[in-house]
Amino acid sequence: MTQPDLDFMHVLADAAAVETLPRFRNGTAIINKLDGGFDPVTEADRAAEAAIRALISERFPDHGIMGEEYGGEGLDQDHVWVIDPIDGTRAFISGLPVWGTLIGLYRNGRAVLGLMDQPFTGERYVADMDGAHYRGPGRQGPIAARACDGLKDATLFTTSPDLFAEGKKEAYLSVERRVNLIRYGCDCYAYTLVASGNADLVIESGLQAYDIGGLIRILEASGAVVTNWRGERPEEGGDIVAAGSRAVHEEALALLNR
Repeated sequence: MTQPDLDFMHVLADAAAVETLPRFRNGTAIINKLDGGFDPVTEADRAAEAAIRALISERFPDHGIMGEEYGGEGLDQDHVWVIDPIDGTRAFISGLPVWGTLIGLYRNGRAVLGLMDQPFTGERYVADMDGAHYRGPGRQGPIAARACDGLKDATLFTTSPDLFAEGKKEAYLSVERRVNLIRYGCDCYAYTLVASGNADLVIESGLQAYDIGGLIRILEASGAVVTNWRGERPEEGGDIVAAGSRAVHEEALALLNR
């Protein structure tokens, strides 16, 4: 049987964009999934995931699929696809073009393919076991994380400090106080900025597997380091640290676990 490759990842991204892009900044319907809070989902999320799942099931019927909107099936298979049709739904409904479609493939629990697509800006990041690549306005080609000697020179992203639980927020702030530049927001887009050498560090907490699964291979293939706060593999999500250099990663981990 043909193995999944980057060509197929592009097919999946194109199919998702057909569903997301026409609904962006176009008054798409919003549903709140959370009682007592706000966890939005749109018709674009659901239509995009359905399109991705249909293509995977047709081409690779023996593969498992884990998606944010429609759950998991076949998760005990050797190959499992991990899908977040719109990572950054809050940005999507606010008209900010920093959301993205995330698609990852795990083989025996390890990320081997990854994609982040931002169809409004025309940017796409893909990676396999041979490297990470960018395609966007004005250029395309391989990407690499940049060298950074330590936190004092680093640019740090997080979605919002307010998303950290008590205890974890103070741990995060201990890192924030030591960096050169802090930026909030951007969701998955921040991780691709680390992979492409434009930022140095992302720290998040409470992620699901589908929030990080499509980004792991992009980060690692670019030379970046991504783990949970304990320094373990990130495929299951949780509290995540992604850094462009090992020096920054180690310094951040030390503070987060102090």
